[in-house]
Amino acid sequence: MTKQEKATVIDELKEKFSNSTFFYVTDSSAMTVEQINTLRRRFFEKGIEMKVIKNTLAIKALEAAPDEKNYADLYDALKGPSALLFTDIANAPAKIIKDFRKESKGERPVIKAAYIDSAIYLGDEKLEELSKLKSREDLLADLLNLLNSPMTNLLSALGSGGSNVMGILKTLEEKGE
Repeated sequence: MTKQEKATVIDELKEKFSNSTFFYVTDSSAMTVEQINTLRRRFFEKGIEMKVIKNTLAIKALEAAPDEKNYADLYDALKGPSALLFTDIANAPAKIIKDFRKESKGERPVIKAAYIDSAIYLGDEKLEELSKLKSREDLLADLLNLLNSPMTNLLSALGSGGSNVMGILKTLEEKGE
């Protein structure tokens, strides 16, 4: 790879990292070509981009990012065979990897690290935790349900209260006659 090609790859990675709030560093070595193709297809179907990279180029792209991104803890994960997964949904890659492992009865791919909106998860033992993270849509649905619940209760109380008030007024009217 020429110096110019490396610079181009680094620039592409810089852009990817700056535009992604969620990405994973994985190791899919020792998997068959068929398994990798199946896994890539599943990622593609969910809008996840898988990129096999040279670790040194990824580190250079991460080093160029502002310090507040807190990428320094990821450098140790970028050793050995690595693939990056860029996603818009924080838990999607973990769920796919978990399902894939269950179906293939294997332990690959391995999660080396995950960057979730400035939080860093290191190690494959975080797979379960990552797969249970709620997506933005799930969190918004929970919030809407919480906001909707008091309103539903209020409307229900007003609806039943109205019939009670009318019943009391009718009873009082009848007694007055």
